[in-house]
Amino acid sequence: MQRAKRKLLIGGVLGALLVLVVASPAMAQEEPNFATQFILDNVWIFLAGVLVFFMQAGFALVEAGLTRAKNVSNIMMKNLMDMSAGVLAFALVGFAIGFGGSELLGGWFGWGFGIAGVESTEGVYAGGGLMPATFFFFQAAFAATAATIVSGAMAERTKFKSYFVYSFFITAIIYPVVLRWTWGGGWLAQLEFPFSDFAGSTIVHATGGWAAMMGAIILGPRIGKFGKDGKPRAIPGHSIPFVVLGAMILFIGWFGFNPGSELLADEFVPQLALKTLLAACAGAVVAMIVNWTKDGKPDVSIAANGLLAGLVAVTAPVGAVETWAAVVIGGIGGLIVVFSVSMFDKLKIDDPVGAISVHGVVGTWGTLSIALFAVYDDAFLGRENAGLFYGGGLDQLWTQLIFVAVHFVWVAGAAGLLFLAIKATIGLRVSPEEELAGLDVEEHGSPGYGHEHPSAVGVGAPGSGIPHTAPTATEGGAG
Repeated sequence: MQRAKRKLLIGGVLGALLVLVVASPAMAQEEPNFATQFILDNVWIFLAGVLVFFMQAGFALVEAGLTRAKNVSNIMMKNLMDMSAGVLAFALVGFAIGFGGSELLGGWFGWGFGIAGVESTEGVYAGGGLMPATFFFFQAAFAATAATIVSGAMAERTKFKSYFVYSFFITAIIYPVVLRWTWGGGWLAQLEFPFSDFAGSTIVHATGGWAAMMGAIILGPRIGKFGKDGKPRAIPGHSIPFVVLGAMILFIGWFGFNPGSELLADEFVPQLALKTLLAACAGAVVAMIVNWTKDGKPDVSIAANGLLAGLVAVTAPVGAVETWAAVVIGGIGGLIVVFSVSMFDKLKIDDPVGAISVHGVVGTWGTLSIALFAVYDDAFLGRENAGLFYGGGLDQLWTQLIFVAVHFVWVAGAAGLLFLAIKATIGLRVSPEEELAGLDVEEHGSPGYGHEHPSAVGVGAPGSGIPHTAPTATEGGAG
């Protein structure tokens, strides 16, 4: 009782102090003074970065839920190392390639090591509003996000040591080169009509999406994914609650991703959050309706991917479009993801979680949508009414097309060469026996669950509750 009273007393004192601070002359001004704004900016971007880092938990849960229980430890370890190894690689060399170091080839490439001035408490980035530590923290969260997207498309059949090597290189080199071209002030930012990608539909999400595509192609499909007739088979995941919980965590994290990309604590942050909210909801509803109409049942995982598709779609245009347009863009993202997932199945590219569709295909749509709907200057466009529907003509469309095309060539080419090099040296895929047994015990020494889980025994095995379509070690998949 005494402890409860003490907590109430402390809370009351802190509340009173907050009221006094807000009511003080400095806070009463229409514009906060520089010192106050500097602190607000850095605290807000730090908290936004925390939300983006929390998205790693969402990615892990979505991927784990959409795959089988026998691989859950492997999936959690991959997501853990995407963040851990990725942040270290970004600190060692990636950040300097993206934002510092020496510029090479007229802004096409850069080189350097470490985080310049990281100990400084003075503003350096975003017009002098962010300290180096704040800016690095936020950008490192984005780098980890780009890396972890790939995990889902390569799930259930990849050697962990090989995936660990990939995680390091994508955040050390592949993603930072894209940063140099764009947010780092490189050649795409120097065009007559500069590119626009406010929070990274292409810079972050399509980087992960196209790298995921190359990984899935080079790995080949999971054993049993495609029958002898070439038709795709469903390999059900083991936990829909994981999928929905993970999607909701990602949803919350996106309120750091998009509003945080303003890099300021200003009056536009709530607007960015609102557009993000509405686009996500539109994506989920449209994906559910289209899937329901198409297949006769509203699939939970498709609706969750529709939510994520709406978020990815609005990530690029969120600072440049009106609220109604954000709803349209997110809804179209939800429509696209349903048909894109089916398309990759027909192409025999096995993506267990739909990462290529959600992040690669829909990320491209979001980036191109700017050329149609842009009405505000988002600090990249350099002008208002740049969208075709607002009289801006085709100028922005050509820039956005160049952006997504060159980006695709770089990421797909670099990731493809990286995966081929790994395959030729330490190997990329586990053996058929390991894949059928599950990667948890084979790769990490113990099962992910402390008891036998019904779905841990594989597709169609006795007691799994899944129709018997038992694959063999020679059916489907690439060696």
